[in-house]
Amino acid sequence: MNTGTVASELTQLLHQGQQLQANAPAWQHALREQGAAAVAGQPLPGRREESWRYTPLRFLEETDYRLFTEDSFEALQPEDIEGLLIDGLAGDRLVFVNGRLAPALCRLGPDSREIVVAALGGGLGEVPTTLREQLGGVAAGQHVLGALNSALMTDGALVHVPAGVHLDRPLEILHVAVGLDEPLACHPRHLLVLGENAQAQIVERYCTLGESTYFNNVGVEVALGNGSELLHARLQEESPNAQHLSDLQVRLDAHSRYRLVQPSLGGAWSRCDVRVTFAGEQAEAELDGLLLARDRQLNDVHLDVRHAVPRCTSRERFKGVLDGKGRVVFDGRILVAQDAQQTDAQLSNDNLMLSRSAEVDTKPQLEIFADDVKCSHGTTVGELDSTMLFYLQSRGIPRGRAVQMLCQGFAQEVLDNLPGEPLQQHVAKILAQRLAETTHAADLQA
Repeated sequence: MNTGTVASELTQLLHQGQQLQANAPAWQHALREQGAAAVAGQPLPGRREESWRYTPLRFLEETDYRLFTEDSFEALQPEDIEGLLIDGLAGDRLVFVNGRLAPALCRLGPDSREIVVAALGGGLGEVPTTLREQLGGVAAGQHVLGALNSALMTDGALVHVPAGVHLDRPLEILHVAVGLDEPLACHPRHLLVLGENAQAQIVERYCTLGESTYFNNVGVEVALGNGSELLHARLQEESPNAQHLSDLQVRLDAHSRYRLVQPSLGGAWSRCDVRVTFAGEQAEAELDGLLLARDRQLNDVHLDVRHAVPRCTSRERFKGVLDGKGRVVFDGRILVAQDAQQTDAQLSNDNLMLSRSAEVDTKPQLEIFADDVKCSHGTTVGELDSTMLFYLQSRGIPRGRAVQMLCQGFAQEVLDNLPGEPLQQHVAKILAQRLAETTHAADLQA
């Protein structure tokens, strides 16, 4: 890897963002400058770094990305995104187009009066001081592209659910990518804060109109107060030409509960880094993910779960479905500190191979420095059950459809944890469609 060339690519993006920096509110300057300082002169991560060994970033060297610098995108009308909406998914909706808030496409009803909803770019009015002060407060240990997000963050949702407020319906944060004349780089940044004993559901979605080439570099911070509960669904269903990187960082105070359900079904290159830090006792985290990698797709997830205090529970369950020359990377790490006694942590990664050409690289890890714990980890890599496949075919079900049914059954354990039947059906439909499109769906059994 040419270090000078790579560093210049990052410098070029930073240079493009100087005008954005000049127009940004003063309260964002410190975080932007901190991010820019962390990026300046650094090369992109390479294969010599263990955490990036299987996730090459050649696309950043080979593609001349440009920042989307328009303050808003007004070309889209509500009818243009109707095909992306989920029937029956009621609740408020924030829509971002190419990383920028599109107010005309948003839907803010009575539920939004109970919470504080703002946009980083100011599209929903002045950002309250309580949210200004918390932005950047959870993010820690960012890699160079996470720091790039801080330097170039374009827009994003800033949400505060006050103490004691229980939202009955989910808040949807919908990202829509629209192709322009040249490849785009977008750097949205979200902050989700729940006060003491608050409850909420957030549905975060990434979609595409067309098959444009773009790079989504997303940063998400989640801060949960004492006794609060958040169900966080993150659905990535992007263009086959998209590159998607997200850095999700979560902090849990005492007795709080965080549930993540993350189906990652699109993109040519997709990686999600998830860091969960337990800051208070008797907190719980449940992380579920589904990774689909079809022909020549790469789908990667890195977990870093840190049990720093006693009597907390975490469960991580990620499943991969691979076809053609698809590739899944799973790197899951659970750290139990010396003082984190009575920790309960369970980590699993299961993968279903539909092709001999597919590849999975899985590395579950436990680092335990306490002696009174209950921890386990495991991984499996297997083919379709030939007996079940034969049974379905003997009942007149075509082979391709039988393969899809078995894959759906494999994934269902994750899909069942999505908030509400409309979202569950939507994800199941996308999974079925994308499995049906493959040309290698059953070559293991041929």
